[in-house]
Amino acid sequence: MLVRGKHVVVTGGANGIGEGLCRRFAREGARGVVVADVDSNGAARVAGEIGGLGVACDVSNESDVRALVERAAAEYGPIDLFCSNAGIFIGGGPEVSDAAWEKIWGVNVRAHIYAARAVLPGMLARGEGYLLQTVSAAGLLTQIGSAPYAVTKHAALGFAEWLSMEYGDAGIRVSALCPQGVRTRMLKGDGDQESFLAEGAVTVEQVADAVIAGLAEERFLILPHPEVAVYFQRKAGDYDRWLRGMRRLRAKVSGPAPA
Repeated sequence: MLVRGKHVVVTGGANGIGEGLCRRFAREGARGVVVADVDSNGAARVAGEIGGLGVACDVSNESDVRALVERAAAEYGPIDLFCSNAGIFIGGGPEVSDAAWEKIWGVNVRAHIYAARAVLPGMLARGEGYLLQTVSAAGLLTQIGSAPYAVTKHAALGFAEWLSMEYGDAGIRVSALCPQGVRTRMLKGDGDQESFLAEGAVTVEQVADAVIAGLAEERFLILPHPEVAVYFQRKAGDYDRWLRGMRRLRAKVSGPAPA
């Protein structure tokens, strides 16, 4: 897919990767760019700067996602590319509260389901459409320090795979964007200490470059960090060895294993 002349919706578009994608899609000549975000002021700001449409949307709320799709279609016509990009990070393991697990599940997994429910009927009727889902390398590998993030990103990748398998022959194209560290607010987190992924982190502009190239080739996996493919192959080739290596990395990053 070439973005020129296309109608694109981006969730989580007020900052980070989402903002970078919105700005790049506008420069590529998209017919319409809809900037959706729970931060309505941020969405309006980005949309105003690129000549798009800002829409307030909580992606964990299905009625909000349906309203977003309806508003976008009313403004620019059928949606060609829906970028389900919004995501959140919550650290911790099994001790994380049920409320926190529910929150991250809603944003990182159910939002992709709600988006597919809302846009697939129209895309299938037209025989074409594109779903770009921001997953993370954590969906292919794992996430040190966060079970909720690792688990939800694995689930998001599984859903993207299923969509491609089920609807690929009906004209629906699916890509999973799986970067490692990206220089956004999420990389720094809530504290002053940067993530270990800061070394080797890429800019949102580099992510957007990878997305444009990936969409043009209609590749399922879009990897702004090409080395992730190597790590994924090593994981599949010898799972136990990979886990031993990840335990060593976890110890280096986080210290001795909990007693």
